[in-house]
Amino acid sequence: MGVRGRRPRRSRKRWVIAIAVSFVLLVVGGAGAIYLKLNANISTFDSAGLSKDRPAAEQADANGDKAENVLLIGSDTRAGDNAKLGGKGTSGNIGRSDTTILLHVYPDHKHAVGISIPRDSLVDIPPCLLPNGTWSAEQPSGMFNSAFSVGDTAQGNPACTQNTVEKLSGMRVDHTIVVDFEGFAAMTSAVHGVDVCVPNDIYSGDLNPNLGYRGELVLHKGMQNLAGQDALDYVRMRHGIGDGSDVGRMLRQQAFLSALIAKVKGEGMNPTTLLPLANAATKSLTVDPGLGTAAKLMSFGLSLKNVDLKNIQFITAPWKYAGSRIDLVHPDVDDLFAQLRANRTLNGTNASGQVTPKPTPTPSVDGSGIAVAVFNGTTTDGLAGKASDRLTKSGFTVTGTSTARAQDHATTVIQYGSAESGPAQSLEKLFPGSQLEPLGISGINLVVGADFAKTAASTPTTLSKSVTDSARSASANPCSQLSYG
Repeated sequence: MGVRGRRPRRSRKRWVIAIAVSFVLLVVGGAGAIYLKLNANISTFDSAGLSKDRPAAEQADANGDKAENVLLIGSDTRAGDNAKLGGKGTSGNIGRSDTTILLHVYPDHKHAVGISIPRDSLVDIPPCLLPNGTWSAEQPSGMFNSAFSVGDTAQGNPACTQNTVEKLSGMRVDHTIVVDFEGFAAMTSAVHGVDVCVPNDIYSGDLNPNLGYRGELVLHKGMQNLAGQDALDYVRMRHGIGDGSDVGRMLRQQAFLSALIAKVKGEGMNPTTLLPLANAATKSLTVDPGLGTAAKLMSFGLSLKNVDLKNIQFITAPWKYAGSRIDLVHPDVDDLFAQLRANRTLNGTNASGQVTPKPTPTPSVDGSGIAVAVFNGTTTDGLAGKASDRLTKSGFTVTGTSTARAQDHATTVIQYGSAESGPAQSLEKLFPGSQLEPLGISGINLVVGADFAKTAASTPTTLSKSVTDSARSASANPCSQLSYG
């Protein structure tokens, strides 16, 4: 994956509007008297821009339950009153996304996970609909947040971001919600502030590095109740806390959301609390047509009313620095999305709401000293990586992974030279049902087929400890995991 050249730094206002608004709506459930008022506030985006090549929608079980994936986007447009809160910026009124979280609500309605996707991640951006009716060219290794700005409009391009997330995750996004600066400030004021932890004293020079000096003290170290502009400053600031990175402040955003959820749940769902909050939230919402009324939003909200704080988790998609940009770490990020597709929590708990049979255990094979080249003989992304994981766990040495010349293999094939007959038979035990195929040259090739794709899909993914340890629940200590460094 290539790395783009360094770009001039902009004043980027990082905040958590989309997620905060969404969770507010998730706990509002049942306030029917305010539907008409809220309906007038909601804007929708055109679904014509959604990709025609999307992951399949999850089917509901016998009880009508299924997982729902909601994409939460924060737009940093400076249009209207947003410039007063976010500053002038260098992009004018072009909408850009600075905060994106994919919220996975499990079918059991008792668990939810929000995955933060770093803004500077290098990803493949598929073709997207432009304002003139044409479609953009695919952008391999494009910066993730640039998907939202395809078309250069003030309202942004939420359909393009949704297409990009679906391609990245292999999961169908059921709904998308976009909010702006103004909505975040109004909403935090409507709940009379949120109690958050400030890890150290913050000065005006931290909020504005161009100031050139330390400036006055604006936020004291310790627990603070923040609303409006102060809350926006807390979640957007990069300097003065931790390693000063854009990714680092995503942890502080997750902590803020946890505190907001806890406050709304703690105060109860009564009209006095919910009317000003929901009114402030929906004024800044842009949603897909499927959530285009207050009734639909509230109905979706009921799906999380029984989720305990400890079972709402946040995690950042596994990442690493790539110069001035960020690479997502494979296979960790692939395993994370596979875990969600299988409706298993981060620690492997079945949250599908259904009792599933125990998977067939992987045979015990000693592959020490056996080198194997792995090829994906299907159109299922990431299959060679999954096969490689199985090989390395059994001691095999993987010399490389690639795509096979033909991607229509129904059955996994083990190709081997005349001197590798024994090692090939050992490999066959690890991939039961595979076909042995002699080669005229030395070496062993594993070409995985559709049979392995089915096995891999039904086998629960075990996430690495480094991934699971990085998650935080909404009930976590408010002063923990606030930044990197």
